[in-house]
Amino acid sequence: MLLLLLVLLLVAAGWLIHRGQAERRRAVANLPGPICPPLLGALHIMYRMNPKTFLKVSRENMGKYGNLQRVWILNRLLVMSADPEINEQLLGSQEHLVKHPVYRVLGQWLGNGLLLSDGKVWHQRRKIITPTFHFSILEQFVEVFDHQSNICVERLAPRANGRTFDVYRHICKAALDIIAETAMGTKIHAQAADSSPYAEAVSECTALLSWRFMSVYLQVELLFTLTHPHLKWRQTQLIRTMHEFTTKVIEERRRTLEEQQREKLSATSPDDDVGRKRRMALLDVLLQASVDGRPLTNDEIREEVDTFMFEGHDTTTSALSFCLHVLARHPQVQEKMLEEILQVIGTDRSRPVTIRDLNEFKYLECVIKESLRLYPPVPLVGRKLQTDFKYNHSKFGSGVIPAGSEVLLGIYGIQRLPSAFPQVEEFIPERHENGERFAPFTFIPFSAGPRNCIGQKFALLEMKMMLAKIVREYELLPLGEPVECVINIVLRSATGFQLGMRRRNETQ
Repeated sequence: MLLLLLVLLLVAAGWLIHRGQAERRRAVANLPGPICPPLLGALHIMYRMNPKTFLKVSRENMGKYGNLQRVWILNRLLVMSADPEINEQLLGSQEHLVKHPVYRVLGQWLGNGLLLSDGKVWHQRRKIITPTFHFSILEQFVEVFDHQSNICVERLAPRANGRTFDVYRHICKAALDIIAETAMGTKIHAQAADSSPYAEAVSECTALLSWRFMSVYLQVELLFTLTHPHLKWRQTQLIRTMHEFTTKVIEERRRTLEEQQREKLSATSPDDDVGRKRRMALLDVLLQASVDGRPLTNDEIREEVDTFMFEGHDTTTSALSFCLHVLARHPQVQEKMLEEILQVIGTDRSRPVTIRDLNEFKYLECVIKESLRLYPPVPLVGRKLQTDFKYNHSKFGSGVIPAGSEVLLGIYGIQRLPSAFPQVEEFIPERHENGERFAPFTFIPFSAGPRNCIGQKFALLEMKMMLAKIVREYELLPLGEPVECVINIVLRSATGFQLGMRRRNETQ
């Protein structure tokens, strides 16, 4: 009798909760979507979704319901959009800037940094960091890109034997070295045999958090702790290692800047005893910044440095790995690209590549853009609506997505719309030539609007440098398995990024 009463109470409570959502359900009744029974919603669809199947299931649903659809999961309203009109209105909004709750998985590492913050804090941090990507500072960063790319080319030499290998690990280490030196002004030697504990912690923690990112129950810290205590302990150790390292670098850099001010040292003095050049780094900008009349605390600075360490290596690694893989399968594109590389920077390996050289790589930029179209490193962007989102749509008319809704904006899906890109599945860099303009918000690999990627110019220059150096030195061969896209924090491949390499003639 008691059990029956308990069941009846639960059913009644569930029905009341469902009835309480009646107004929200009416608001999105004009949007197509799967059948969502009361209380349960479309759990049958979510059950089929995991990192490997997410894209397949999403495309099936797009075929059934269109590019804009609503889905109820239990009591949560999700709106899935690969619709250019909705994406333009939402991404371009100055009001709807709060990230999806799933990003909280990164909170213990990144704190309230630029990726996770919102409101006043986000506006303040964005304003502080934007000058870091001024042309004059990017020009200094190119020296780092050049040096670390040369090391990467050397480290790839043993692999240039015509056999299949996964290029991801090599690219990841190079990207880590680059972001550490540009963000913190320090070298971590990730590409060296004696890789630092910090570099290893960044790689391992990124992989762990990526795994948690696509599991609903693992996103809840308490459930993750209870079900995987050993991994929770390991995550805590990794985050402590990274925080201790960045805090130490911040304190050292702060003391160095204070000494420079006291002694009036030149900003272009030689390398110091830990191998750092006195070039402007992101860290220097943060150390000299102030908010409401006070300097940023070490913890606030660490949050931004950690954010750049995460975003600045993981997304670029993914983008470069996909691009190298697809280049290996398109020899004609590779040859056309090589011709441009030799024309711009020649065959002299000792000659530094400048920012002017990188800006002359027009076809290489088209190659990068086409690779980003097919394989955007950030395949989804999520928002949690704090207020009603009012939209106007050519098909659905005027409507409202109510406050509290979760909106997932599909960059991967929208960049593969046949209506926007002829031969949509083909790798055709030429579609980006001559300033080709696509329909608004159909090509947004760096997102768009106020929360677009602040480091996109940085990333493009880094990618140009790495690709130019690698393709000049090695012929990429179409060996190994094709990529199998997996949705995570960033887009990855379940099969890795397999290819072969063969050293080119010395005259190239």
